[in-house]
Amino acid sequence: MNNKNYEKVYKMSFAGVYPHYIQKAEKKGRTKAEVDEIICWLTGYDQKALQQQIDQKNNFETFFAEAPQINPNASKITGVICGYRIEEIEEELMRKIRYLDKLIDELAKGKAMSKILRQN
Repeated sequence: MNNKNYEKVYKMSFAGVYPHYIQKAEKKGRTKAEVDEIICWLTGYDQKALQQQIDQKNNFETFFAEAPQINPNASKITGVICGYRIEEIEEELMRKIRYLDKLIDELAKGKAMSKILRQN
């Protein structure tokens, strides 16, 4: 993926993608609450601040720039997403976006929340 593609992703509205995360999870019997828990775990947002990000229709760049704190255990998120090995993505913002994609994938695949949230 080149930098031009990265810019396109960064400018995408988080609020525009968020319903797709929920839809992906709900199709597999998971809940919006679980999606929100994952997002809050990764970014440090609380529920209210997350909703504000959605209401403001912030793009991914702003969403992650304003995140209170990326979870220190985020570095434990490894594997392949969209054909790219997460731990090899050098661009920090893209790596954070892919972390989120990977966590939502794991939720949709039925993984236990404790495993998704890297608690063990």
